[in-house]
Amino acid sequence: MNRIKLSEIPTQPPKGMDKSDHEDKTKALIEELGELQNVLFAEGKHSLLVVLQGMDASGKDGVIKEVFSGVNPMGCRVKGFKKPSEEEMKHDFLWRVHKEVPEKGMIQIFNRSHYEDVVIQRVHEWVTLPVIKERYALINAFEKLLQQNGTIILKFYLHVSRDEQQERLKERLSDPRKMWKYNANDLEESKRWDEYMVAYEDAFNTCSPDIPWMVIPADKNWYKEYLIAKTIVEALKKLDMQYPRIDGQKG
Repeated sequence: MNRIKLSEIPTQPPKGMDKSDHEDKTKALIEELGELQNVLFAEGKHSLLVVLQGMDASGKDGVIKEVFSGVNPMGCRVKGFKKPSEEEMKHDFLWRVHKEVPEKGMIQIFNRSHYEDVVIQRVHEWVTLPVIKERYALINAFEKLLQQNGTIILKFYLHVSRDEQQERLKERLSDPRKMWKYNANDLEESKRWDEYMVAYEDAFNTCSPDIPWMVIPADKNWYKEYLIAKTIVEALKKLDMQYPRIDGQKG
């Protein structure tokens, strides 16, 4: 497996990509995802866990809003992982995560995830590097357990450029529709950019090699949404799911 080096991966779509054409393709994929989710729910043999990670303002909320706009809310849940609560801090780091994994038939989206505990905690040195390395092994075992129980895991890193991130953070100060997202701490965290890149790369290259991270160019929302929708649809189609039949009825 080739090692991920974020500085060598583009944050923009390839030159010549047509925005309008890909927006149309995304609409079709969103419709197809809605139908696949219906079969997933009805069949009840598999579940899907979508993990979204990325720097602040990389567009995680937008992906959830757009890509999953066509699914039935009864079959899809979203969980955002922020600073652990006092109760959560009294347990192991995976305790709050394991409670949120999807049962068969469901789609679960993680807006941030268990990877916060090997990224932000490493950057801020809240735990030691040996502890981080132990957590890599625990994450691998955790994800393998989910796989063995029929969960498809798709892990997306939204790869936004430093310049684009700064523009989006500034926009939160001027756009009334986005001011609620503003957090002065985001600007402080962005100063640790290089440290975050190292922490993410180590996590990507150490955790669950058979469940690879997909680095998604995130400077253009239309391209990011297309790639993620396409990946999810292709993964679900590989399951060859079928609607259950009445007993004795021929397929």
